[in-house]
Amino acid sequence: MTARPAAFIDRDGTLIEERNYPITEADIVPVPRAGNALRRLSAAGYLCIILTNQSAVARGMIDEERLAELHVHLAGALAAQGGEFDDLFYCPHHPDGVHVAYSFACACRKPGRGLLDQALAAHDIDLSRSVFIGDSPRDLFVDAGPCRGRILVRSGHTLDDTSAADQVTPTIVEAVDWLVDGQAALQ
Repeated sequence: MTARPAAFIDRDGTLIEERNYPITEADIVPVPRAGNALRRLSAAGYLCIILTNQSAVARGMIDEERLAELHVHLAGALAAQGGEFDDLFYCPHHPDGVHVAYSFACACRKPGRGLLDQALAAHDIDLSRSVFIGDSPRDLFVDAGPCRGRILVRSGHTLDDTSAADQVTPTIVEAVDWLVDGQAALQ
């Protein structure tokens, strides 16, 4: 099997509206046309993999079973917009959490590499042809080595530092336009 490029995509503020700690279905609101953006990425040859910090688990606001239900809801909401993702990896930990089993510093919490390493172990990925898309510099995995592109979107957190990004766009839709239609298209 030939290694494929992946689009490593943040969830909150990138695929869905920033809602602080999304813990209900009502909090899972896809950014307009996010599903279509995923469809275009897939059609361009990218695996669509979500990498997301979910400290609401460590904070005792939600459990992993409920988080899994929300991710099923997310898949449905994105499918309603015409797209899907290939896999999703999340970090439930936070050093300041109240849930003892999740209250510690870990390697999987972004900007650590743990989630990325899980995705690389699960899929045959060509990292040099992959991209990172998120609303925070921690989503860009700048220490992961060369890649096709690192894109920050302005649909989530306020961006004070964009120096790690190859491109800054309003939303994931324009990020995909840049990747698929622009200079960063796969060869």
